Amino acid sequence: MSSKIEQLIDDIEEYIDNCKPMAFSSTKIVVNKDEIDELLRELRMKTPDEIKRYQKIISNKEAILNDARSKAETLIKEATIQTNQLISEHEIMQQAYAQANEVVTMATRQAQEILDNATMEANNVRMSAMQYMDDMLANLEGITAEASRTASSNYESLIGNLNHYHDIIQANRAELHPVEELVEVDLEDSKAGLNVI
Repeated sequence: MSSKIEQLIDDIEEYIDNCKPMAFSSTKIVVNKDEIDELLRELRMKTPDEIKRYQKIISNKEAILNDARSKAETLIKEATIQTNQLISEHEIMQQAYAQANEVVTMATRQAQEILDNATMEANNVRMSAMQYMDDMLANLEGITAEASRTASSNYESLIGNLNHYHDIIQANRAELHPVEELVEVDLEDSKAGLNVI
């Protein structure tokens, strides 16, 4: 089952894949700022919940260790009770002592195995959770970096286009002024010709 963060990352990737490409470009896309902001805001809101979920998994390590300790203590108590029962009978005291030592040794070994297995399992859970979160954050880091690069590129392209159109407008206006000056010169020549007559 995928996590909420994975689902959101899939949504962001799908959104980016569905964005329209920019005119005359095969690598640049047009991004709706409000939509991508909403997806990123939702991702930010979900991330703490996911982290809490994995913290609970890690905190189960303590529960596993406590359960292992409890089982170990129970085994040792049972071994101690058996030892006391065997030792209380005088006729078989030597045999009881040997059996008691064997039971205590076996119980201690089993308890140590339980503790070792519980510790190893808890560490594996912790490492898996940390690796998973690192993978998710690395993926998110790549997506946000790409979104930032795309937004920066789109902004630079927009400024370049505006400057280009500004230059064209200025050139067009400059072409209009010589026409006005020519008309004024023709009018003055016409007036001078009338005065001469």
